[in-house]
Amino acid sequence: MFSFKKTAVITALLLIMALLLVGCNAGKETAQPVTDNKKNNKRIVFVSILPQADFVRQLGGDRVEVSVMMPPGANEHNYEPDTGQLKALSQADLYVKVGHLPFEEAWMERFISTNRDMLVVDSSQSIEMIEHNPHIWLSPRLVKIQANTISAALVQLDPENQDYYLQQKQIFLKELDKLDQEITTTLSGVKGKSFLVYHPAWGYFARDYGLQEVAIEEHGKEPGAREMSRIIDYAKKNQIKTIFDSSQHSTHSADAIATELGARVVLLDPLPENYMDNMRKVAKTMAEELGRE
Repeated sequence: MFSFKKTAVITALLLIMALLLVGCNAGKETAQPVTDNKKNNKRIVFVSILPQADFVRQLGGDRVEVSVMMPPGANEHNYEPDTGQLKALSQADLYVKVGHLPFEEAWMERFISTNRDMLVVDSSQSIEMIEHNPHIWLSPRLVKIQANTISAALVQLDPENQDYYLQQKQIFLKELDKLDQEITTTLSGVKGKSFLVYHPAWGYFARDYGLQEVAIEEHGKEPGAREMSRIIDYAKKNQIKTIFDSSQHSTHSADAIATELGARVVLLDPLPENYMDNMRKVAKTMAEELGRE
């Protein structure tokens, strides 16, 4: 009898503990195991930044599982991946790098040594760079070139589904053409104007749509007193009343110049999760701000 009661008590305690564990985990998101993706024949793709993840998902559809190395808010100059990311990378089929990002230049050899079987593709190939400016994803026209590169890599990994990837690419390219036309129309009223930014992320965007970017920061460094004075004089001469910045960078210099000019600081996101919507928002914001000057 004693043995039976003891067994019953232990069973009851184990049941309570199991229920408590379930309750504690309720509502928490858990990452899908990489092994599950392998079983589902999904290609495991790693990218450096959020916009690239959007591109790969558009091009790969339900045949890819994408992971991003740099989380939202991270700075491409100093971000360091954690051990969990490196472990997951060991099972990746493909790494799509932006090309010329300081983060990539610091870590790419380590990534490759982690997974020698992983295909590594540079999305900046076939793109003429502006002074090693890595921000090629902020030009819809250059994203079309990147899309061709990424799609070709997916076909190389999974040739049996070539027709599917090519169909996805055509849909994405048409959406990029539509976005390009919308931005051109939105910014047509401010064409030829200069805009002041903290970090020089928008050079390709400016070139595409007839604007001129003037940056406060250069090569990840704050400007000295002489450079600050030059920028302030330029802004006054051109009646610039808005300084564009981002949440990924310090706003100290931008705030100081804004105070001197009687201008305001407006944030733009150069590392969006939803590329299309963000680029429309950027164009609208620029048109409104530059239209006031």
